[in-house]
Formats: sequence, C-alpha cells, structure tokens
Amino acid sequence: MLQRIVLPFLACLALAACEQREVDEQGQVIEVPLELASTCEPVIFEERAFTHCVADPARHVIRMVHADTEGEDYGSLARLAALRPVSAPPVAFAINGGLLEGNDGAIGYYVEDGERLRRIVRGEDSGGIFFGEHSADWRIWNAQRFFDNVTTRPDFGMQSAPMLIQAGELTPQVMTEDGAPQLQSGVGVDSAGRAHFLISNEPVTLESFARYFRDVLRTPNALHLDDDVSQLWDPASGRLDPGPQLGPLIVVEMRENGA
Repeated sequence: MLQRIVLPFLACLALAACEQREVDEQGQVIEVPLELASTCEPVIFEERAFTHCVADPARHVIRMVHADTEGEDYGSLARLAALRPVSAPPVAFAINGGLLEGNDGAIGYYVEDGERLRRIVRGEDSGGIFFGEHSADWRIWNAQRFFDNVTTRPDFGMQSAPMLIQAGELTPQVMTEDGAPQLQSGVGVDSAGRAHFLISNEPVTLESFARYFRDVLRTPNALHLDDDVSQLWDPASGRLDPGPQLGPLIVVEMRENGA
C-alpha cells in the first residue's frame, strides 16, 4: 500500500520542476513521473483549506475553451473530461474562468486560440485580464493598462473582476468588500512567469483569499475568477468538481517534451 508524502510546496516552487514522491510499506521512496504527478496541492491558510495549482511555462500550455467541436458549450468540467480526445495532450488541471459583465450588460474581453469573441469592457470596476501566448508570457494586467498597451492579440485572454492584487498590494475593491464568505477562485502570475491558480475548498472572505496571493505566493498581480461556482478538475488526484453550469474554461495541458 502506498502512502503519499506531501513535500514542502513552496520549496518545490523554487525548482524548474519537482517530482512527487511516494513511499511503500518498507519505507522505500518511489519517484512518480512528472507527467503523472498532480501539479495541485492542498494548503491551509488562516485556518482555511485551499487547493493551489501551478502552471509552469517550461512544462505546460494554457488554453481557453468554451465549446466542443460541434459548437455546444461544455457547461461542466465533467463534460470537458468526457469529450477530451484520446489524442489530445494530457490535462494537468482545468478550472472555470470568470467573465466580467459590465454595467450595461456587456460581457468582458475573451480570446480563444487567437480569436477575439468578446471586446474589452472599460470603465469603473472593469477588473483585469489574464492573457498570453499558449506557452509563454502569461500576464495579468488591469483592463485599462491592457487597452492602452496591448497591440497584438494574445493566444488567450479573459477579463474578470475584481483585481485582487496590483503591484503587490491588495486592491481597494478587496479592502472594501464586506460580503459573506464564499467559495473563491483566482489566478496570479509570479516573477518567474508561473501561473498560480487557487481555489478555496470552503467559504472564505475575498480579503483572506487575496492575502494568500500577496503573503504566500507573492504574485505582483492577481485576478479573481469566480466565487460559489468555482470548480476544479485535477485528473492526477481524481478530483472532478460538480456544480452549476459553467462558462469558459481554463485548461492547463502538459507540454510535449516538457521538462
């Protein structure tokens, strides 16, 4: 029988890649191949349970998807998993994204495989955009900065709100949030270019959720994705969250010949 050892996760992040380890009944360490090891780990912060998943450009590709080959919305992670072609790259993990809805009902910026399906929403509380090439240059910028500076359409892009962290600090939207604790999900990109996805496994306040990005992950910018609809698919651990119908999904795939 195998017993899992949870390695110190932050120490692992300092490496380009970390192998997961298991031990057998005789205490012998078994190295689990990277392509089979989960990139998600359970963490505790301020006495609340979270799951933290890391996408590393040296190992992973990020894609946005919303519909199958027939044009029908996936609507759930279970349907995405069921319809995933056998020939497709292995999925490291997938999480539902968040789409900003402006005051006038307009849906925020969304780009999938280089095709813009929704235009950017600007103005007060327009949040931020998670964008980049499939395999590199992942970034999170507030919507106005994106509008002013990005002239080449990225491979993927998703506008959501609120920004959790800007320039290493909690945003005013987070500081003034007084809603009840909810499930939360979000993404931040660190100085090494890795994308950190965080989902709470129990209701938490938005401020507590944002502090994890600031105090533990130290991501310069971080973006809220969703609240009580938040769901995760982690094939390596067998986690496949059910829940309400979903919109666009963020899929992190294993890179071919990834280190």
